[in-house]
Amino acid sequence: MAEITRDEVAHLASLARIALTEQELEHLTPQLGQILHAVEAVNEVATPDVPATSHPIPLTNVFRPDVVGETLTPDEALADAPDRSGNSFRVPSILGEG
Repeated sequence: MAEITRDEVAHLASLARIALTEQELEHLTPQLGQILHAVEAVNEVATPDVPATSHPIPLTNVFRPDVVGETLTPDEALADAPDRSGNSFRVPSILGEG
């Protein structure tokens, strides 16, 4: 594949509605060229007999079933709280909030 040119980068930026300065165009042109070369390398390896995959190893769901169990009452949960307000923990204010 041919190298990407500064004009092509400017055209792509225009299509994406991105305003680039001359310095940004000069900086991004070689970077986009490197990205294109990397994509070419992946395309060389990807063949029809290699299935597409999102992960190198199979993943399975590791979550437990959502089963309702016994819970603490508010008094049990707040039994060792240093300070409380009704059924809530009372904590010091932060960032000057009241």
